[in-house]
Amino acid sequence: MAFDFNTFGCMVFGDEEMKSRLPKDIYESLKSSIEENRSIDPKIADVVANAMMHWAIEHGATHYTHWFQPMTNITAGKHDSFLSVEKNGKMALHFSGKELIKGEPDASSFPNGGLRNTFEARGYTAWDCTSPAFVRDGTLYIPTAFCAYTGEALDTKTPLLRSMSVISEQALRFLRLFGNKKATRVSATVGAEQEYFLIDRALYEKRLDLKLCGRTLFGARPSKGQEMEDHYLGRIRLRVAAFMKELDEELWRLGVSAKTKHNEVAPAQHELAPIFDTVNIAGDHNQLTMEMMRIVAKRNGLACLLHEKPFAGVNGSGKHNNWSLSANDGTNLLDPGKNPYENMQFLVMLCAVITAVDRHAALLRMSAAVAGNDERLGGHEAPPAIISIFLGEQLTSVLTEIAKGHSPMCQKMSSLDTGVPTLPAFTRDDSDRNRTSPFAFTGNKFEFRMVGSSASIACANYVLNTIVAESLDEICTRLEKSSDFDTEVQAIIRDTMEQHGRIIFNGNNYTEEWVKTAESLGIVHLRDTIEAASAYIDPKSVEVLSKYHVLTPVECEARYDILLENYAKIVTIEANTMLEMTQRELLPAIIRAAGETAQSASSLSACGIAGARISGLAQRLSECADAVFTAADQLREALTHVHEEQCTYSCAVYARDTIKPLMASLREAVDSAEELVSKDCWPIPNYTDLLHRV
Repeated sequence: MAFDFNTFGCMVFGDEEMKSRLPKDIYESLKSSIEENRSIDPKIADVVANAMMHWAIEHGATHYTHWFQPMTNITAGKHDSFLSVEKNGKMALHFSGKELIKGEPDASSFPNGGLRNTFEARGYTAWDCTSPAFVRDGTLYIPTAFCAYTGEALDTKTPLLRSMSVISEQALRFLRLFGNKKATRVSATVGAEQEYFLIDRALYEKRLDLKLCGRTLFGARPSKGQEMEDHYLGRIRLRVAAFMKELDEELWRLGVSAKTKHNEVAPAQHELAPIFDTVNIAGDHNQLTMEMMRIVAKRNGLACLLHEKPFAGVNGSGKHNNWSLSANDGTNLLDPGKNPYENMQFLVMLCAVITAVDRHAALLRMSAAVAGNDERLGGHEAPPAIISIFLGEQLTSVLTEIAKGHSPMCQKMSSLDTGVPTLPAFTRDDSDRNRTSPFAFTGNKFEFRMVGSSASIACANYVLNTIVAESLDEICTRLEKSSDFDTEVQAIIRDTMEQHGRIIFNGNNYTEEWVKTAESLGIVHLRDTIEAASAYIDPKSVEVLSKYHVLTPVECEARYDILLENYAKIVTIEANTMLEMTQRELLPAIIRAAGETAQSASSLSACGIAGARISGLAQRLSECADAVFTAADQLREALTHVHEEQCTYSCAVYARDTIKPLMASLREAVDSAEELVSKDCWPIPNYTDLLHRV
């Protein structure tokens, strides 16, 4: 049956529903709060709550939840029914304005970086009216921010909302200087392309590492990985196509504008891309997308893997964060127009981004730091852990010429000549694409390719919003103080290229030459999460985040601790999972294979048949077992000392420098044994089955 596109957003309490169900004055008051970024009038809350409840009940809801995003990269919420008891003892349905506006979850049970003690449990959720409520699985989901009793943000949404106000204020100021008097609000807009893997559910259930860690901790390389490059954009397999169809329809009902779907480079890897939306809603929708991927996959006998590197030896997954700035009069501040060489508003906006990214490269790198991403970045499959900007030759040339005091020449758009007369002629783009760049200009937006597939996009975007707002603030101040606007514009472009032009790199980011060049230019190379985490407490980062009230110094310190603590926990869980799988499944299989092979060699020998090769195989299996025993014992011993570390930093460093190398040694020993043991005797599904049986 074809999907009825008229039902798009049917499970969302959006603008049309509010307009039809609320009194005109209430609707206009709520609408103005959303559009003008100001607090909702408490007087209208009861009316809105009542209308929202009745709409939700009509759509099958019995409960409501304040849906929030703690610093776990997933969402949370407790579910309360609409039932209440009246004075006469009868049951009634009730949902008050107070219940809509404020909730009270436990603030000490979520990651808080020391902001809350166990005995200081009170926290608050506050209704985010800028993101519409929706119904899912019989519950009304109300998007909210989450903060401590003392006011500190305990989530990813609160700093994102703060940064949206900041970037709007400075971008509007910028537009006014260039003559735009119509726009009243500027929004950061985002399209988050989500990569993921799909594998057979029955195979997934047989792998403890996938269930507990989201990635394979063991696995010999398959005979065929992605060498043939035949999976990318190839035919979508029937089971996957059924999953994608159901996922699209579920997301469309929830108002998520899923647009593009295709096979990615690695076997069993795929991608979903939505239409752009304001960054707050885009963040909520990306969280919904990840949740629905897991649910729909299970319904279809599949498992969705969102880890950045589920399989060694094949490409991992990222989340391409396409960021732009749009005013409510239709202006895209990053649109070069037909003549970018003379579009000074665009070129100065470009300078603001260049300055921001160069000045705060460490902070931007930190925004993509999660333990899983350390397995992916810099592996010739994703950008290196070095921030650079790709502009393309034309824009780089325009800025360079203006910086030198020259007038850049108009570069005519060329047509693409395919040599086939029957193919239609079309205009070639100004520049090529650079898939190796971590931060690439792609027409009217910047694509931040570093973000990990499992991560919330909120951190990357509140960092981008804040650092660009700072640059715009400085540029606007210069222009406001200048007596000669045009001359100052030229000076801003010149100063930007002289002071920050080093961050522009249009070449291959995968090469060792670029790594060396970047280091010689003083561009930071933060190789892993532990190195990147330090940006949270770097004085320059704390200053910009606190200056624009996005994060306080205390909130920065808390997030630093959370990032390091989370890293150490992930590594420890993975190490313990490896030991459990080794002791209970893999080592017994290796020993059994060695014994059976030795017995076969002995039987052949007793019959007078030479079996030197078989005896040799038994010996090799025995040696593998010894290697696995040794590696497992060393890892087990190292884990006993984890809690001896005195602080989160030293614990994380111990996990990286001591635990992870021992995990690699154990994996190497086990993977070597897997290549020798019969498939029938190997207790867990191998890479060939995982990657190719869908």
